[in-house]
Amino acid sequence: MSVNNKIWLSSPHMGGRELKYINEAFQENMVSSSGSNIIGFENSLQTYLGQDSKVVAVSSGTAAIHLALKLAGVKSTDEVLCQSFTFVASVNPIMYMGAIPVFIDSESETWNMCPVKLEEAILDRLSKGFDPKAIVVVHSYGMPAKIDQILVVAKKYNITLIEDAAEALGSSYKGQKCGTFGDYGILSFNGNKIITTSGGGALVSKKLADKEKTIFLATQAKDEAIHYQHSEIGYNYRMSNISAGIGRGQIEVLEQRVHSRINMHNFYEELFEEIIGVSMLNSPNKDFESNYWLTCILINETVAGFSKDTLRKQLSQDGIESRPLWKPMHLQPIFSDYLHFDTGVSEELFKNGLCLPSGSNITNIEKQRIKESIYKVLN
Repeated sequence: MSVNNKIWLSSPHMGGRELKYINEAFQENMVSSSGSNIIGFENSLQTYLGQDSKVVAVSSGTAAIHLALKLAGVKSTDEVLCQSFTFVASVNPIMYMGAIPVFIDSESETWNMCPVKLEEAILDRLSKGFDPKAIVVVHSYGMPAKIDQILVVAKKYNITLIEDAAEALGSSYKGQKCGTFGDYGILSFNGNKIITTSGGGALVSKKLADKEKTIFLATQAKDEAIHYQHSEIGYNYRMSNISAGIGRGQIEVLEQRVHSRINMHNFYEELFEEIIGVSMLNSPNKDFESNYWLTCILINETVAGFSKDTLRKQLSQDGIESRPLWKPMHLQPIFSDYLHFDTGVSEELFKNGLCLPSGSNITNIEKQRIKESIYKVLN
């Protein structure tokens, strides 16, 4: 199967207006980390997110988490409560800080951080003389977490909440956009995300002072002086004006991309509707509006008569990419010795779950190929 014919899990999908903004950057000779595209992209994101959000465009979602931890005052040896069912980029910045992750397992409805286990972990750490400094909750695969319950716990114990919405741009809970609930929100524009800047991310905050501090830290923490002077450690984390130009073109089609992802999810719902032993990650109720960045299924091998690996291998043989659900962080070799507050949910998800091709640019012909490949296993 040719690479050109392969159906990818989630490939970039250009809207057609990106070149206009990129060319403007070249014409203005603004091709570094300043320019009208950065300001325009940030303003568009602020308008889209609402809630009087303050947005800073940075080089990656990982960089945004790192900066959020800095703003939260996390220091070496501090404990940070982090969702276990996530991509490693949610956790690595905790390690950059020299801090200590404490992993919180998932609940079964949204697959995200369990609010009950979160409070249990906080009470345990406080009873042992530790004072957690931040919480990193993730909206995995675009599905909003039980964010209202998590907010209650965070406020009760006065712990900074960092909301990793890297996969959830376009998702909302009770009408409010994901990324705007926490003290800080994180977005990602990696090539596989719902919109892309080729690589990049954003930090969302509630206060202008936090936005200004983020820009300061992301541009090498240069003090106000004629010469180069630095009183703090800074980072080279600002998004380039070229990448932001791609983002300006992409955000113009964001709602279309969300609609297409939902349609892909509906395609799979119809396909598996009468297949016993296969379930999907669906919104628990009308309060949860997922962008369905990736459509995910769970396969009960005993009931269905086939495993996730059987399906994955058949899809691969037919030139179709699929991928197991996240391997929980507490099962990763690098993090296996860290404390974990377990529900057993994330391990079951990893054992039985699969992500299916969900790109907004998948054609009807490609949908038919996917359907035929899956039916080879179902039959």
